[in-house]
Amino acid sequence: MSQRAVRVGSPATLDTLLPATAEDPGQPGVGEIRVRLQASSLNFHDFAVVNGLIPAAAGRIPMSDGAGVVEAVGDGVTQFKVGDPVVSIFFPDWIDGSPPASAFTRVPGDGIDGYAREAVVTPEHWFTRAPAGYSAAEAATLTCAGLTAWRALFVDDAVRPGSTVLIQGSGGVSVFALQFAKAAGARVIATSSSDAKLERLKALGADELINYKETPAWGMKALELTGGAGVDCVVEIGGAGTLDQSMMATRVGGHVALIGVLAGFAGPVQTALLMAKNLRVQGLTVGSRQQQLDMIAGIEMNGIKPVISDHFPLENLADAFRHQAANKHFGKIVVDI
Repeated sequence: MSQRAVRVGSPATLDTLLPATAEDPGQPGVGEIRVRLQASSLNFHDFAVVNGLIPAAAGRIPMSDGAGVVEAVGDGVTQFKVGDPVVSIFFPDWIDGSPPASAFTRVPGDGIDGYAREAVVTPEHWFTRAPAGYSAAEAATLTCAGLTAWRALFVDDAVRPGSTVLIQGSGGVSVFALQFAKAAGARVIATSSSDAKLERLKALGADELINYKETPAWGMKALELTGGAGVDCVVEIGGAGTLDQSMMATRVGGHVALIGVLAGFAGPVQTALLMAKNLRVQGLTVGSRQQQLDMIAGIEMNGIKPVISDHFPLENLADAFRHQAANKHFGKIVVDI
């Protein structure tokens, strides 16, 4: 018995990312759950895998994010029952505390098969509950983008009422960071090259707006907007191309969160500026299962809903990535399974 799936081609390109099949996973064993997958969402990490920027085995089933409903539970399962809405975690081996050495080698859709398919059987700890009232499409946005933003603000930093946060652009991580920061009572400065997108960010609560095409030295502009003090935290997604401006924008002793593969692979760093301001520039890649549960509790307490830009069916996954590459989306792109 087989199920619908999509597999990475050889060579890995969007043209070779085609509908395929996968073996049905069968029934769960001890400590396992069977999940009927209903949605996934696109991240730059997934884009890098399906385009060969991150090497993956030919035939790999992509997509790190998966949400759906528990169809069956094995003996010994204590956290879920049949019918529960669930969402996957990014690192199946990272439950809490510091990440184990194996965490980064077993990411679904990368080191192991991911969620571009109809059903999976996994250990129960590979999923968490979905937020109450969330659809599968909404839950599927949380695994990577939502948790990355949460960790940047509240795990690696301590954003609180009165803090100032700077976000870059209007992709999934940035929009979540805006929503989470505002829920925490922070002031948010948003940057984008699009006035239309800036207006949408303002509607979501952004307090100050900077068009970085019109103001290339936006780091100085952010300093000006904070009375010369600088922002407490920058959610940095541009990497080498924007890091200098981010450091300029940040207060002495502030925090710059470098977001995973979004921040690029290499580039020069103004170490004099880094040291002069005693900045904390920290790379981060998503987070742990416990951090995801903490985020879900925060989402429920504040009634936060993700911003979904577009929906594509599973069979049109390549077109979804083309839409992502065109940078016309605002928030998250969801794949309906």
